[in-house]
Amino acid sequence: MTQGTHLGAQIAWDDTVLPFQLDRSDIRGRVARLDGVLDRVLEQHDYPAPIEALVAEMALLTALIGQTIKLRWKLSLQVRGDGPARLIATDYYGPTEEGEPARIRAYASYDAERLDHDADPFTQIGKGYFAILIDQGQGMTPYQGITPIAGGSLSACAETYFAQSEQLPTRFSLSFGRSTMPGTDESWRAGGIMLQTMPEASPFASGGGSGEGGLLEASDMLDGDDEENWSRANILLDTVEELEMIGPSVQPTDLLVRLFHEEGPRVFDPQPVKFGCSCSEDKVRQSLSIYSAKDIAHMTTDEGIVTADCQFCGAHYEFDPQTLGFEAKRAEG
Repeated sequence: MTQGTHLGAQIAWDDTVLPFQLDRSDIRGRVARLDGVLDRVLEQHDYPAPIEALVAEMALLTALIGQTIKLRWKLSLQVRGDGPARLIATDYYGPTEEGEPARIRAYASYDAERLDHDADPFTQIGKGYFAILIDQGQGMTPYQGITPIAGGSLSACAETYFAQSEQLPTRFSLSFGRSTMPGTDESWRAGGIMLQTMPEASPFASGGGSGEGGLLEASDMLDGDDEENWSRANILLDTVEELEMIGPSVQPTDLLVRLFHEEGPRVFDPQPVKFGCSCSEDKVRQSLSIYSAKDIAHMTTDEGIVTADCQFCGAHYEFDPQTLGFEAKRAEG
């Protein structure tokens, strides 16, 4: 591990997810830094501040959770609510080849008129659900896990998901916001740490939990040494400072030593991530193939074209209406 200068550390660790293990505690984890990725995600849209905060938190969670999926798999996080923040959606595409970067994209749908700019962003979701979906590729049934919106943050929702669906005590600590470094323009910086017990250390917990609405919490699943190890690791994580998580002057490896040196931290190969979208003209055309010629006519502009914009990356597509819809597709066949 090279120390380098502060600038070198920034370049080396921007947009990466670093997996690690605490050998003494039988706990694994990840450190994520999203900088350019988050800038690219948010510059596609002019989101108000509460929505930006929700998208930033979801993107960090997506990077931390997605690092474990296999090559060419896709992980999606979705939050749907009845409040002004109607939908927050993110996708993590596993690398196509070993050593290649993973790709992240995100977008939000919201009701601007109902949005309270002074309230906690999480309260703008209202009642709803937090979902994790994993697409393992063609011919495989997608996996989906859902948990209710609860706990006061998106991080808490993700922790509840792992407790309920996987029986894995999990903890997230996240920090994000706009930052200005000397000689540079303002940009987004974000960092987070995830802790999770190793699967073999997680007994199945039956019955109701001690959390909100009977949801499971870590204390419902751990006892003895496992509970003590988990508690100790969480106490150490509580000492982390927000600026340490987002960097850029503190490298993730140095941060792990600072936090967990007595727990025997061991790091693995970092996973680079970048902003990336999977939209294409063919995919948009396919999505429009379910509509009839009458439906397509309603979508046609005065200029005689059908337009579509990608909600994730803002890409703009234009089509001849005569080539769209299931009737046009049937004629081609």
